[in-house]
Amino acid sequence: MTTLAHSPVRPLPPPGPGTARLRHLAPNWYAAVMGTAIIAGAGAALPWHPGWLRPALTVVWTVSALMLAALLTARSWHWLRHTEQARAHLRDPAVAPFYGCLPMALLAVGGGALATGIPGGATVDLVLWSAGTALGVVTAVGVPYLMVVRHEITPGKASPVWLLPVVAPMVSAALGPPLAEQLPAGQGRSAMLLGCFALFGMSLFATLLILPAVFSGLVHHGAPAVPATPTLVLVLGPLGQSTTAVGNLADAAPGGFTAASVLYGVPVMGFALMWLLLSAAMVLRALRHGMRFTMTWWAFTFPVGTCVTGAAALARHTGLHALNWLAAALYALLVTAWAVALFRTGRGLLSGELLAAPRPAPAAPR
Repeated sequence: MTTLAHSPVRPLPPPGPGTARLRHLAPNWYAAVMGTAIIAGAGAALPWHPGWLRPALTVVWTVSALMLAALLTARSWHWLRHTEQARAHLRDPAVAPFYGCLPMALLAVGGGALATGIPGGATVDLVLWSAGTALGVVTAVGVPYLMVVRHEITPGKASPVWLLPVVAPMVSAALGPPLAEQLPAGQGRSAMLLGCFALFGMSLFATLLILPAVFSGLVHHGAPAVPATPTLVLVLGPLGQSTTAVGNLADAAPGGFTAASVLYGVPVMGFALMWLLLSAAMVLRALRHGMRFTMTWWAFTFPVGTCVTGAAALARHTGLHALNWLAAALYALLVTAWAVALFRTGRGLLSGELLAAPRPAPAAPR
């Protein structure tokens, strides 16, 4: 009789045509989930709430949750059937930072569940916030570790994409305080709020290390390659998210940090607006040089959404109508960018172009 220990291991059958298309499914696809979920989260933060808005946001959140479930399944299958390709993504310094999108996708969907008030939203948020925070800390440490000991990075190659793994803890810091308010007063709530402060610091100081290298690279080595130009908008992520974080912490933390949140948030939001204009100028330049749609266009969504929530937090704490209008204008920009990216992604999926093997990027125009 053949025992279990000596049973032959059956190899997995070769991938069929459908699974073969997943060979090049990279972690950057989680950006589509983030960009969709932020529509719901940022919309709920707006100062004006017409009667149709809440149902619309619930529909968008449901779409983001379905996208997350589908992508988690597809990426799990990718790791199972295309293990070498998945490992190659980790070894690739251009792809590995996108692993920061996974925890942020979990956090964005969880935060949207609570913000839109879906039934059981607090429970959904608690599960996804816990998983996203744990994974965010892992990527915030793990990806920089790979960059130091595994990746070969030449001088001047600093990219805004490097921010993705280290900004994930800032998303936890921003979305944790509203969730903490759902907990009973006591040790648990206090520990969670202090943990959010620690996550804020973890992400903030890592961002301050990376941003000078990014700007120095732009000044000394020129604009990024045309298809990578949208990644410049990623710089808005830690700026808007940190403003949101201090605002939400001020709302939830005992003792009152409203003045501190305004003193921090206003200068940071000013820099974010400057960077938004700079990025817009660079994107227009890239469009003139033939920039076509790629998944990098999803960079126009989530980072802008964090500026919406940041402006809304400042409006809430200052009472300035101008900040309400700023939040609304940024939200209109966010929805427009999301609609374009979603439409183009759907068309690319139907044609199979987005899941084809990546082509070398053309050189950046000078």
